[in-house]
Amino acid sequence: MKKETFVIGVDYGTDSVRSIIVNTTTGEEIATAVHHYARWKKGLYCNAAESVFRQHPLDYVEGLTETITNCLAQVGKLVAENIVAIGVDTTGSTPVAVDATGTPLALKEAFAENPNAMFVLWKDHTSVREAAEINQHAIKFETNYLQYVGGIYSSEWFWAKLLHIIRNDDAVKQACVSWVEHCDWIPFMLTGGNNIKELKRSVCAAGHKGLWSEQFNGYPPNDFFTSLDPLLDGYVQTLGDTTYSSDKSAGTLSKEWASKLGLNEDVVVAVGAFDAHMGAVGGQIEPYHLSKVMGTSTCDILVAPTADLEDKTVKGICGQVTGSVIPGMLGLEAGQSAFGDTYAWFKNMILSPIKEMIEHSDAIKHDEAEQLIKELSDQLITHLSNKAALLPLNEDDELALDWFNGRRTPDANQYLTGSIHQLNLGSTAPSIFKALVEATCFGAKRIVDRFISEGVPVNGLIGLGGVAKRSPYIMQVMADVMNMPIRIHKSEQTCALGAAMFAATAAGVYAKVEEAMKYMGQGFEGAYYPNESRKAYYEKRYSQYIVAGNFTEIHAPNNK
Repeated sequence: MKKETFVIGVDYGTDSVRSIIVNTTTGEEIATAVHHYARWKKGLYCNAAESVFRQHPLDYVEGLTETITNCLAQVGKLVAENIVAIGVDTTGSTPVAVDATGTPLALKEAFAENPNAMFVLWKDHTSVREAAEINQHAIKFETNYLQYVGGIYSSEWFWAKLLHIIRNDDAVKQACVSWVEHCDWIPFMLTGGNNIKELKRSVCAAGHKGLWSEQFNGYPPNDFFTSLDPLLDGYVQTLGDTTYSSDKSAGTLSKEWASKLGLNEDVVVAVGAFDAHMGAVGGQIEPYHLSKVMGTSTCDILVAPTADLEDKTVKGICGQVTGSVIPGMLGLEAGQSAFGDTYAWFKNMILSPIKEMIEHSDAIKHDEAEQLIKELSDQLITHLSNKAALLPLNEDDELALDWFNGRRTPDANQYLTGSIHQLNLGSTAPSIFKALVEATCFGAKRIVDRFISEGVPVNGLIGLGGVAKRSPYIMQVMADVMNMPIRIHKSEQTCALGAAMFAATAAGVYAKVEEAMKYMGQGFEGAYYPNESRKAYYEKRYSQYIVAGNFTEIHAPNNK
C-alpha cells in the first residue's frame, strides 16, 4: 500500500499569512493556521494618503514560523514525518533591497526601522513617476521590451520600485546589492541561502513584473537601464538569466529551518510564485477560462496553449509569460488595483466616527465597546449587501469609478482616482454601496472586453477568494454585468492549495502539476447565473461607466 504523504502550502496575503497541510492523494486540507502581521496591523511604515505601503520582513518570518508550527501541532508527529515539500505564494510585485547574502536590509540593525529597506508592497504607488519614465524610455529602443507586459509598465512593479527607492534613499542604495521578490526570498531563506547569486528566481515574478522574457534570452541589457538612470547600473546583472517554474525545487530545508519548524531536512521547497497564479492552479483553471482571485484587489489569470498565441501580444494587461501558471502553457495576467479594498474603504469611512464615539463614551464599558465595534465591523458589509440587493434598478442611480487605488488593467494608470457620480440628497449608504459594487464589476468587465477585443476568447469565469466565497450579492452582480456564469471553487484556500500542488509536483509525487490539480483539486460548489431581465440595465450602466471613466482619465493629473 502506498504511503500517505503530505505537503504544506503557504499563502502570503496583504494582511496575513496562512499555511495549510494537505494530503497529496486526496487534496484534503487537514490543518490550517493564520497569522496577522503584527506591524502591519498597527499601520506601521505605511501612509495610505501617499500610497506608501511597506511590510517588515519580520512580519513574514514570524508568520511563517507560527502558522507552520501551529499546523504541525494540530496533526501530530506521524504526519510531520511524512511531509515531503513546502510551496509558497506571495503578493507581488513586492520586492526588497538585499545585501550580497540575500538578506533584506531591514533585517540589519542599521535599517531595522527604515521603510525603504523593507518590502515594497504590491499596492505601493510611490513610483508613479519612475513607471512613467520607463514607459517613455522604452519607445526609444528598436526592441520593444514592454511587449510582453501589455505595453505599459506599472508603478506596482519591480523596476519602478527599485529606481524610486535608490533615488530617494542613499543609505539603502549604498548597501543594496540586488533586489528580490517576496516569492523568491521565502524559498531562498527556507533553504538556507546565503549568496544572492545562487537565488532561484521564479519565471512568474520575473516575467510579469521584471521584464524577463525568453524571447529576449533574459532581461533587457544593462544599457537599457543605465540610459534610463545611471543609478541602475549593474542591477540587472545580479538577477541572472535563468528563471524557474514552480514545479521545480529551490532546494531542501536548511538545518536551521528544519529544527525551527520541526520537520526533516529532506523536505523539498518549491520555487515560489505570485498568489493569484498559484490560486488559479488551486482553483483548477482551464484554458480560456478566466480565474478571478477576488480579495483586497483582483488578479485575473487566463491560460492558453502557447502555440495558440505564438505571435499575439495583448495590450494593456500585466503580461503573458510561458510557465508562469502551468508549466508549458502561456499565462496571461490582468486585474484591478482595488476590489475588496473598495468595500473596506467604504465600511471604514462609515464606522470610523461611530467607533470613536463608542470608544470615548462613558456609558459603555471598555470590553463592551470593543465587542460592539467588532460586531458592527463584521456585519456591516453583509447588511449593506442585503439592503442594496433590494433597491430598484434605475439608470440614473449613483454611479462610481473603481479606481480608488489607481487602475491596474486594462492600461495601467496609477494617477487615476475613484469617484462617485449622481449623488443627491436621497443618496443612502446602501445606494452608494450598490454603485461601488457595480463599479468593481464594470472594471472586471473591461478586462474581459480587452481580452476578447485582442483576439483571446474568454469561455467562462472561475471565482476564487474571500469575496467570491462569502459575498453572494457581489457575485450575482458580477454574473449579471459579465452576462455569463461564474463558478465558485469549493476550497477556502485556493492560493495555499495551489502552492501545495506545486510542492507535491516539485517533490516528485506527481510528474506534472496538471496531475496534482486532478487528484488534489476540490471541485466547485456552485455557480451564479446572469439574470436576463437585468441585461439592458447593466448594458446602459456600463456605457455610463465608460463615459465617466473617459472624462476622469482626460482630467487625470498626468494628462494636465
